[in-house]
Amino acid sequence: MRSFITAGAVIACAIAATAHQERTEPVDLLIHSGRILSMDDRGAVHDALAVRGGRVVAAGGPELRRRFAAAREIDLRGRTAAPGFNDTHIHISGDARREIDMTGVRSIADLQARIRAKATELGAGQWVTGYGWSEDELTDKRKPVREDLDAAAPGNPVMMTRAGGHSAVFNTAALALAKVTRDTRDPDGGVIERDARGEPTGVIREKQEIVARLIPPATPAELRTSFVANLRKLLRLGITSLVQAGVGIDGEYQLWESVYRESGDTLPRATVQIDWPGVEQLKAFGHRPGDGDERFRIGAIKIFVDGGFTGPAAYTLAPYKGQGDYRGKLVRPPQELYEILRDGHALGWQFGVHTIGDGAIVLAVDTFERVLRDAPRPDHRHYLNHFSMRPPEATLRKIKALGLLIAQQPNFTYTLEGRYAANLEGECLAHNNPVASVLRHGIFMAFSSDILPIGPMVGIYGASTRKGMSGAVFGADERVSVLDALRMYTRNGAFITREESIKGTLEPGRLADIIVFSDNPLTVSEDALKDLPIDLTIVGGKVLYERTP
Repeated sequence: MRSFITAGAVIACAIAATAHQERTEPVDLLIHSGRILSMDDRGAVHDALAVRGGRVVAAGGPELRRRFAAAREIDLRGRTAAPGFNDTHIHISGDARREIDMTGVRSIADLQARIRAKATELGAGQWVTGYGWSEDELTDKRKPVREDLDAAAPGNPVMMTRAGGHSAVFNTAALALAKVTRDTRDPDGGVIERDARGEPTGVIREKQEIVARLIPPATPAELRTSFVANLRKLLRLGITSLVQAGVGIDGEYQLWESVYRESGDTLPRATVQIDWPGVEQLKAFGHRPGDGDERFRIGAIKIFVDGGFTGPAAYTLAPYKGQGDYRGKLVRPPQELYEILRDGHALGWQFGVHTIGDGAIVLAVDTFERVLRDAPRPDHRHYLNHFSMRPPEATLRKIKALGLLIAQQPNFTYTLEGRYAANLEGECLAHNNPVASVLRHGIFMAFSSDILPIGPMVGIYGASTRKGMSGAVFGADERVSVLDALRMYTRNGAFITREESIKGTLEPGRLADIIVFSDNPLTVSEDALKDLPIDLTIVGGKVLYERTP
């Protein structure tokens, strides 16, 4: 019996074979059916993205689903994806057993209860430490003082660090161990707060080490476990890359290096700033900026020019509101600042300089001008961290001319509203953490969150609404769009660390560091934006966090 094959059957088979051939190019991951913000120069928005070997291999429309055979597919179901957040100034560490997380404390009674419980756990005589309280979030609307801590743990020395890290309160036992009394002079660059009788209140701004130096070091084992856990917590916030704002070259750097050597493929990518150790120690360190790989690398040198606003100790051009002629504190004399910048620059290092007050910004910029005039270096990428006050026009123009960059924390406008309102007024208050006016000068800016709190969505909310915790708007003319804020939290961070050719955008050849929002950040309400959840965090094409499996 003869078999007959019709022309239609031949065509159908040919179409089927072609379709099969089209979908034979293998990839590890295919993301599709949503809005994928590339953050490239064209502002392209894609429907699908293909990933192989940890990098984007194609970005486009529905045709990618016909072209690629993926080991895993993620259907966005209309959700929005973007490059992962690159937080350019952050602080992550391990926690000692004695440490209390004070995040979320809403009253001094609550703070005391946590201290009391930890003191009972550790036993009499043991140090109790904690981090994260803020008087702006306490119903008491005041700082805790030593008597508050004494009542909770009379048999233990106690140190409770304020959110932001620029001040801490100690109890009487801790002050006594350090021999801090009414006759103790303020340390250079710091302030011992005193009551009406001249007695220390227990609060020390900036130079907490005059007491904290007595706290025994935690064991490496107890720090390491919590350190890795704290790094992994960043993934739920959509942070795929971070810059650790300062590590010491003796011990701390080695901890970071070993953790990333063992567990780096399960963590956000990290760049570490190096705390300035001195010229000879830096030479002996034997590493250079950029050393490392795509998971862990060395970045800029970290130095302080002034303090912070939570004390307050930021160095300002005009006196603080209602505080006489007090203008904050410089951490080091101007000549010493010049020598550090000169020497580090001559050795080929990049600097990330802590400048919060406008006085500190002016000093740092003028010092950089002197260094760069004497030793020009193209593409140095020195940058100012924080930039919490808008400096004079002449300084803004100088920043642009010198090619200095800025890594700012727009979340401070929200979380530090109370501190700004207490210490600043007029234009200084309205233009805290300036963004739009700085961009109008053509100055490069990247975003980060520091630790107030760690969380890019709060920063995007602060930059795009300029709202404080009360809902008040500060300097509406400093607003930027949500899209611009996203760009400064993604691709711009990669430029700060000289990695713009490998990450920060979702273009072919770039690292597949991707986040998926639960809703579209470009269209949700302002109230929803601040707390918008991240559904997926992908680093190098691998899903490292999934909110809803």
